[in-house]
Amino acid sequence: MTSPIAFHTGRWIPQAELSIPIDDVGFVMGTTVVEQLRTFGGKIFRLEQHLARLRDSLAIMGLQIPFSDADLSQAVQEIIAHNHPLLTPGDDLGVAIFITPGSMEHPGQQPLVCIHTRPVAFNAFAGKFTSCQALVVPPTRQTPVECWPRQLKVRSRVHYYLADLEARKIEPNARAVLLDLDGHVMEATTANLVAHFAGEGLVAPPRELVLPGISIAALEDLAKRLAIPFQHRLMTPDDVAQADEILLTSTSPCVLPCHRWNGQQVGSGGPGPIFERLITAWSESVGLDIRDQAAKFAVRDGAAV
Repeated sequence: MTSPIAFHTGRWIPQAELSIPIDDVGFVMGTTVVEQLRTFGGKIFRLEQHLARLRDSLAIMGLQIPFSDADLSQAVQEIIAHNHPLLTPGDDLGVAIFITPGSMEHPGQQPLVCIHTRPVAFNAFAGKFTSCQALVVPPTRQTPVECWPRQLKVRSRVHYYLADLEARKIEPNARAVLLDLDGHVMEATTANLVAHFAGEGLVAPPRELVLPGISIAALEDLAKRLAIPFQHRLMTPDDVAQADEILLTSTSPCVLPCHRWNGQQVGSGGPGPIFERLITAWSESVGLDIRDQAAKFAVRDGAAV
């Protein structure tokens, strides 16, 4: 098959045919466990950690699927082996695993388990490696841990959408950073936040209060390798405003520099030396220049895979 394929609850189908029924709980109630991964040079990044987090989410949801981690790992490798060669050489894939409880009208049926791919959306962030990202704290807050545990990775994220709408009204092209109900900085929409303070090092919110991001774990590993101090503690918006660098870390861009915080310049107003050290080390660890790849494939001529 010369077109992309997808995994649909044990079956391989053309990706163009992938869909969920309108009575599926994932559609009706937005109840969808999800993991977003990416490849570097066609090799999947930290698959074991993603699958471990997926299992945690399934346990919290009380969902049992008829596939082991080995089954899911094999399916991920097979979909990459088929879909990655359809890309232009040098390009890479985003890989999504999503699981829903299944039909709302027929409870008791097995959950829906899907895996699909698309080219990494480099156009969404390639320019930000140099122009940086503005951040705004909007009125919308992070959901309390009493609503769902932080380790639960799901697509029920309407508060992210609302927060970004509010942020862009305050400052065009800004992304939102959400506070908890006590006014502490938690995370950006779909990204973990890390601040760097001279004399202290990198600081992230407490692990138990934010999503256990695979990328922030990778960032912490790199920081240790580079002898950059890294700790977790509570921070207020005023604390973060004093940082000399603010970074976002997530699956596709890996790490991005931020130049504005609530309308005020951060550090020098451009990518800082800590960002440069981390993105360089990340590139070396995956065997390609992350920034160059993003710039090269920010505009594509071919069809999505």
